[in-house]
Amino acid sequence: MDGVTAARSAFFDQLRREPDVEAPDLVAVDATDRLLLDEAAGALAVDPDRVVVVDDSHGALTLGAVVLHGAVDVRVHQDLLVGELALAANAERTGQTGSYRSLPLTPELVRGARVVLAKAPKSLDALRELAEVVAAGADPAVTLYVGGRLKHMTRAMNDVLGDCFTDVSATLARQKSRVLVARGPRPVTPSFPRCREHADLGVTLCAHGAAFAGAKVDRGTRALLAALPQAAPDATSAVDLGCGTGLLAVALATARPEVTVLATDQSAAAVASAEATLAANGLTGRVQVRRDDAAASIPDGSMDLVVCNPPFHLGVAVHTGVAERLFAAAARVLRPGGEFWCVYNSHLPHRDTLRRLVGPTRQVSRDPVFTVAVSTRR
Repeated sequence: MDGVTAARSAFFDQLRREPDVEAPDLVAVDATDRLLLDEAAGALAVDPDRVVVVDDSHGALTLGAVVLHGAVDVRVHQDLLVGELALAANAERTGQTGSYRSLPLTPELVRGARVVLAKAPKSLDALRELAEVVAAGADPAVTLYVGGRLKHMTRAMNDVLGDCFTDVSATLARQKSRVLVARGPRPVTPSFPRCREHADLGVTLCAHGAAFAGAKVDRGTRALLAALPQAAPDATSAVDLGCGTGLLAVALATARPEVTVLATDQSAAAVASAEATLAANGLTGRVQVRRDDAAASIPDGSMDLVVCNPPFHLGVAVHTGVAERLFAAAARVLRPGGEFWCVYNSHLPHRDTLRRLVGPTRQVSRDPVFTVAVSTRR
């Protein structure tokens, strides 16, 4: 191992996932992080002060660009708040606090940028919104590097980038990762958020690219929505935990005008989508929307009702850790006797977890795909 490789390895060894879920099969730095930094090394050397990083999982891209490639004043957007917190913790751990700025996914993020490093998002809509923002707002000489695992990259990603850039190519694969490289921004008009009317529900949903399910209504949310009229009839306060585009919050606010409703999500795209959904349904100001990690800002024992459609993926891996964090959060913020209503995939062993973390749990409805359950806080 040469000196440069040893120094890079020593730096990456300092990084941690916390406060994100920790597990033996989960890492703070992956092969995609390393490949992105290597592929962009030449561009980083030329324009170290015009660097943007998008969806850095835990800080490896941002801090790697700073420490290993001399980038300065890096602008960063991370959809997930837990990623922001992990980056901040890793920056402090490595003495790099103040080396970057966190910004929303807006023109300000990319203004004048020449190098944009991005982890490939899970959805094509999220990739399209990123590509539109970069093409519309960055320097005409910008190069966008999008890296991901081979098994999650498709030809459709090239097509999405091709709608926004004249030149799209792919690097050679390494350690089961690949980078798409896009240059030559086309004239584009950003198209998000996108809104869709659901006449059967009497609601219009709006979604930014990275919001789960987009402006559609996923089947799990429909199942929970159907059960909500039974939930905590005497509640005066409620939380839509992991609110996504805000449908459950809208339903609660519309059906129960006496209830104070709070919608929280750690996704910046979800929060922006929920705010747009509330505006589209004439409920601006009726529901408070907050970007929050597992209800961290909500006082203990302060809520009568919590509703949740928890994720069962951590990134692209099936993992129960995120759902369990939300279950524990619900237990903490509920008053004794308060109710936690959630929906989950029927094959997952969540019922025992809910009993352990929250309290007595009963099944409200079940089909081969989804189960709705209610847990009462001990």
